[in-house]
Amino acid sequence: MSVRRSGAGGSPYRPSVLAAVAVGGVLGAEARFGLGMLFPSPPGAWPWTTFWINVSGCVLIGVLLTLLAVARPPHPLLRPLLGVGVLGGYTTFSAWAVDSVGLAVAGRSGTALLHVLVTPVAAVLACAAGVAATRRLVRRGGRA
Repeated sequence: MSVRRSGAGGSPYRPSVLAAVAVGGVLGAEARFGLGMLFPSPPGAWPWTTFWINVSGCVLIGVLLTLLAVARPPHPLLRPLLGVGVLGGYTTFSAWAVDSVGLAVAGRSGTALLHVLVTPVAAVLACAAGVAATRRLVRRGGRA
């Protein structure tokens, strides 16, 4: 059995990294599941909960990765735990796909198409907004 290598340095995956991703993934998925239970979308309706989970998660990804880029040096498990694990488990683009198909099956093909197009655009813009806002705050904090 061979060990998969990651990154430019080719270092092997470490059990601590895999554990951080797994623990974070459970936490993020539980948060997503809880929000889905608290705010269910009726069949055939725009899946607002999934939409806002994905958008808010992308804002947080932008914030997190920007903060980690300026941290000197960040803890090596922060990105796997929070970025890949928590926020990867929290954002739910698989549910976005299922919701889109559900809209089409419910006879709402126009809404399904809109959902397919709007969600990724909103997610990318949200991530960019998280990066931009965090950069501004970091710059402002550096002058203080």
